[in-house]
Order: sequence, then C-alpha cells, then structure tokens
Amino acid sequence: MSKDTDREERISMEILVDCYDEVEQALGWYYYLQNRLTFPFKADWFTGSSKQTVDVLGLANEEDCTEAMMVDIRYWDDQITDEITVPLAELQPIAPEPDTAEAIADWHYWVEMGYEL
Repeated sequence: MSKDTDREERISMEILVDCYDEVEQALGWYYYLQNRLTFPFKADWFTGSSKQTVDVLGLANEEDCTEAMMVDIRYWDDQITDEITVPLAELQPIAPEPDTAEAIADWHYWVEMGYEL
C-alpha cells in the first residue's frame, strides 16, 4: 500500500499530535474514534475465510484498546445471539455515516501500513 499524504497528515495532526509513547497513541486513536464514529451501525465481520453481518454497538472499554482499537458487536445466527469484543480492523462498515467511514478507513490504513501502537 502506498502512503496517502492527506491521511498521514490527519493522523499526525489530529490523532497523534502531542503523543509521545504507545499509551498516548492508543488514547489519541481511542478518543478520535469515539468522537467520529456514530453507533450503532452494521458491518461485515471478516474472520478467516468467513464473513458475517453484525451490529457494531460501540467502542470497547478504553483499557481494552491499548494494543488495537476494539469494538463491541452483536452477532446472530439461526441458533444464538451474542455480544463480543472484536478488533475494528476485522470490520468493514455497511453504508456508514461519512465521519464514521473516514475514521474507520483511517484506522484500517494505519493497520495496513504496519503501524503499531
């Protein structure tokens, strides 16, 4: 993946500005996503070779987002409904609000570029 200069600037100037270590970077991402994502929304959840449509309910607790951004989802099948926490990187939103789409794309970009918290 090639660098996206607009996205790199947004990450640097809005999300990670004044972040000096991994904890501050995680908090920067957490609060950026908290302010930009509109919940609930539907998403496709990709796990291995399967895909399932889920409801994304909200960001996980701050303490659960120190190494990756995590979200709480509700999934269902013919027999059960359950709520669990999964990595945001495994989700592709379905028809999200524009701010939600951009924020998730920013996180996906960060992960795909190999950047880490």
